[in-house]
Amino acid sequence: MTTVLLVRHGLTSANTGGTLAGWTPGVHLAPKGEEQVRALAARLAAVPVAGIVSSPLERCQETAAALGDGRDKLVIDTDERLGECHYGDWQGQALKTLAKDPLWKVVQAHPSAAQFPGGEALRDTQARAVTAIREHNARLGDDATWIAVSHGDVIKAILADALGLHLDEFQRIVVDPASVSVVTYTPLRPFVVRMNDTGGDVAGLIPPKRARRKRSSDAAVGGGAGGGR
Repeated sequence: MTTVLLVRHGLTSANTGGTLAGWTPGVHLAPKGEEQVRALAARLAAVPVAGIVSSPLERCQETAAALGDGRDKLVIDTDERLGECHYGDWQGQALKTLAKDPLWKVVQAHPSAAQFPGGEALRDTQARAVTAIREHNARLGDDATWIAVSHGDVIKAILADALGLHLDEFQRIVVDPASVSVVTYTPLRPFVVRMNDTGGDVAGLIPPKRARRKRSSDAAVGGGAGGGR
């Protein structure tokens, strides 16, 4: 099984200013965002990771660098497929302005039909991101735990796929800045272990010292005893 830690970048001034940053260059972590990612890096320091793959945008690259600090010989890879949705003409606009656009209601209620003017369809964002996750899973191997650093809507789309939800339900998922969501992929199905975790203990993510047991693709009937393994 391969375990992916989906990390959203830390807080930016665009987040606090109510602007849809998209692929706008030069959007960096705010001081609060830098604090958030340092705290997350400290929480995850004990978790061995086989790789870190990041969106190319600055806020994600900065987050990935903080997570990789102190992990000797770990190279941070960049994958454009983990980049933000291409919002086209919406990019750089105030959210309060966009909320008056008729497309806003489509994005909220029927996102699988949302095609941003001059940009990308959300269904295409999901397809490229999920494909990237699956390909990195195969590259890093069945026993790997790795970190993917990306953006809110992209992570929500990946989680919706892992949960078996239609994309039209992905707005029910919350992914906060500097949060970590965890998905374990088995041959039969993914298991969503954590979602939007901004402060929980990470001991359960550390592989046991005893010999690894092969993870079944079967879900625990009755809920199981906890621990996810």
